[in-house]
Amino acid sequence: MALPVDLRRCQALGLAGTAFLALGGETAGALPAQDLLAPGSGQAVLGLVGVYFGVVLLIAAWVLLGSVVRGPEPPTPRSLLLVLAVWAAPLLLAPPLFSRDVYSYIAQGAMVDAHIDVYAYGPAQLGGPLADEVAPVWQQTATPYGPVFLVLASVLSALTRGQLPAGLIGMRLIALLGVALMAAALPRLARHSGADPAAALWLGALNPLVLLHLVAGAHNDAIMLGLLGVGLVAARGRWPVLGVVLITLAALVKAPAALGLVAVVALRSRGRGPRAVLRHTVTTTTAAVATTVVATAVAGTGYGWIAALKTPVSPHNWSPTSLLGRVTGAVLEELGSGLAPFALPAWHAAGLVVTAALLLFIWLRLRPGPVYALGLSLAAVAVFGPAVRPWYALWGLFLIAAAAPTGSVRTRVAAASAVLALTVLPSGAPADGEQVILAVSGGVLALVVLWQAHQAARPQSPVRERTA
Repeated sequence: MALPVDLRRCQALGLAGTAFLALGGETAGALPAQDLLAPGSGQAVLGLVGVYFGVVLLIAAWVLLGSVVRGPEPPTPRSLLLVLAVWAAPLLLAPPLFSRDVYSYIAQGAMVDAHIDVYAYGPAQLGGPLADEVAPVWQQTATPYGPVFLVLASVLSALTRGQLPAGLIGMRLIALLGVALMAAALPRLARHSGADPAAALWLGALNPLVLLHLVAGAHNDAIMLGLLGVGLVAARGRWPVLGVVLITLAALVKAPAALGLVAVVALRSRGRGPRAVLRHTVTTTTAAVATTVVATAVAGTGYGWIAALKTPVSPHNWSPTSLLGRVTGAVLEELGSGLAPFALPAWHAAGLVVTAALLLFIWLRLRPGPVYALGLSLAAVAVFGPAVRPWYALWGLFLIAAAAPTGSVRTRVAAASAVLALTVLPSGAPADGEQVILAVSGGVLALVVLWQAHQAARPQSPVRERTA
């Protein structure tokens, strides 16, 4: 496909960014334990600088692509999908980046394959080299994921026979399937919501967070969002029951997708009165319960996933409620109060109350379109939940991209995305001061290169000869 010049430049710049990401990740990524390098070693230093050099190039390419999308001759969705494929290509065989969660996924699949209850035990119960790859904080933690994802992880474990390289590639292919489903759903949801399909793809699929965390990080949020997106497309069309089934399967990967069932009821009963709401609520609930029962039976993992929704979060999580809980607990401990241990649970409970209040306000008072309401709801769950990770922002962003009513909303969401793309080290480990300096150096170097390229591309004004 022949692309316009501006689009080719964006494609080339983004490709350079993801290529540097992949190369830097070879020494600074979330590598297998046997390949880990000391953070201060020369190769690790160059890798960290290279990764952040690539991240800034990718963000710049994405921003420039946004100006093309908003221009007088916006690219077609098909052209944008080609750009996405080109940008993602270098990351396909790169090591995991920005998180070690993919190792947990592989270990949990092996546990299911070995008939170990993943809802009662952490990966330490499995033992062996796969369990050793899991971050220490999660070694004793039961999985919070639903039976649908565990079936995928178990099948992958059986196919790869527990071999780590093959398992990593398999998990990335599952994530790529999720991203492909997201990209397929976005234009359709945008048209239904009266939004620009090209703008929806730019914000929701070509977003740096998608490439960094769903492709490079291989997070299972990709398959959750992909199933949720195509489920909404089916539900608003001629296959509402299929839509409910797909959305329920998404919720059986990660629980927040269950809010999509509310959007199904709103889509099917919009403007039709209380009886229609009741009828579609009963139909949706029945189909969702039936799907849950069948999927759980097929998985053979039982209903432990319900209790596992309370799986503890990382003690260093930087969600607002966790941060406030730690600060409050520290203050109470300094004061010698016996209430200090209750500070964190209390703030988490307050977060749940705030989330519930926001959901009621969005659906009952604000009443935007169902897809946009779902995006706002998932954003509220991500922000005020007990755990926050940069890729959690994609829960709401994906649907906000499809249905945002104004360009200003997209601009604010895009700015937040660019900031979040810079917040995690490629190793997935907590940052120290030296690593922050190296990361900033890589980003500044990219900005210098971009500025020099911009200056070189500017047309030079003619020099007037002076006459004596």
